[in-house]
Amino acid sequence: MIPFFDIFINHKNITPMKVLKFTPVLLLLAIFVTSCSTVRVASDYDHEANFNSYSSFAFFKPGIDKAEISDLDKKRIMRAIEGTMSQKGFDKSQSPDLLVSIFTKTHENINIYQNNPGWGYGWGWSPWYWNTGFNTVNRTSDGTLYIDLIDANTKELVWQGMGTAALAERVSKKQERIDEIVSKIFEKYPPGSEK
Repeated sequence: MIPFFDIFINHKNITPMKVLKFTPVLLLLAIFVTSCSTVRVASDYDHEANFNSYSSFAFFKPGIDKAEISDLDKKRIMRAIEGTMSQKGFDKSQSPDLLVSIFTKTHENINIYQNNPGWGYGWGWSPWYWNTGFNTVNRTSDGTLYIDLIDANTKELVWQGMGTAALAERVSKKQERIDEIVSKIFEKYPPGSEK
């Protein structure tokens, strides 16, 4: 069996040191790609609510207006919710069974990775230092979307879903990311339907 590093060393004069320099970057890239696709979800609900009695919905404008995001992102979220609820058999109505409200929170993460593959300064007879490492700073924003389903007759919250995920930075990817987050949240609705 040929070791992984030997393949690189014998191909195009790549030295082991070059491989070691790029290994942390590749690991960071792998972590970033996998973390971007992860959506953490949770839900809570009123155990006395009859979820089989709900078949129509409308958006609760006062609640949505309070969400501290751009109007464009509100439209993206409402579009995703409407599509997902339609797939679940709900009809949008002027006299709904459920009112849908949202609110959001964002959190910026700053991660500093020290990639120091060299020797360090230490105690002893020969205190010296050799280092070709570098530091990598990675900033990401996590967003949390809360979706509230309110009984239109009683005006009481009957279900709340929450999804937290890294936000899409490119505008062209925002709708796709929001669709994914909303879809994952609604996997928890109705209660007991989780996979």
